[in-house]
Amino acid sequence: MNSIGSKKNLPFSTKVRRSLVEPENKQISVVRQCELLGINRSNLYYRERGERFEDTELMRLLDEQYTKTPFYGYRRMTIYLQNLGYRVNHKRVLRLMKKLGLEAIYPKPNLSKPDKEHLRFPYFLRGVEINRADQVWAADITYIRLAGGFIYLLAIMDWHSRFVIEIEVSNTLEAGVFVETLKRALEKGRPEIFNSDQGSQFTAIEWLKILQANGVRISMDGRGRCFDNIFVERLWRSVKQEEVYLKEYLDVWEAEDSLRNYFDFYNF
Repeated sequence: MNSIGSKKNLPFSTKVRRSLVEPENKQISVVRQCELLGINRSNLYYRERGERFEDTELMRLLDEQYTKTPFYGYRRMTIYLQNLGYRVNHKRVLRLMKKLGLEAIYPKPNLSKPDKEHLRFPYFLRGVEINRADQVWAADITYIRLAGGFIYLLAIMDWHSRFVIEIEVSNTLEAGVFVETLKRALEKGRPEIFNSDQGSQFTAIEWLKILQANGVRISMDGRGRCFDNIFVERLWRSVKQEEVYLKEYLDVWEAEDSLRNYFDFYNF
């Protein structure tokens, strides 16, 4: 974070940098000008680096291919992108897949360490027969591509009917946004069990308090268990193949309108 009183940390524009590199007054050196302005000379040559356009394009390709082949890990995804002509290594692909929240769907050892910073709940649905509405609800979040980036989509689904009870489209992963979505969903019904993964949005105190206050049993997927929330994974495949990949949303508002129309079609 920049210190208000420190000149060395104050940002300065490209125009100022150019005037220092090519000073109108040739008698004052660049070094001397930096001293007079109280800035570090190394900052003169610094260029801010945002997310590269190619990364955004690679993320779009990874998201589409993952929908087709969710069993592809980062190594097979690397080969896929290389075959398309992209010069990428497995480290870059792994970083982008983690950013998208993508992990190959196949049974594997649970090598992750428990997260001590949030409450953990058992998975209640193993071997349970789902035979009625409002017996089990589930929630998950996925990325939705825009013309120039990505946003997030939350869906709350009834496992028995596959009915999507509520959605939320957001450009942030702040838990408060999704807490309001949960409140709206609970105005329409009340499940016996609510299942989710162990993401920070679903382990936030506000989220958990609402479920507990409504007498809902909280179930969470086991770490490393890819099939615990399989019905929502199937939903994401339908949403992306039947809606998202056929569109080119310009902004979050256009995406939300189009997605809400799609879920009306999906539900009814």
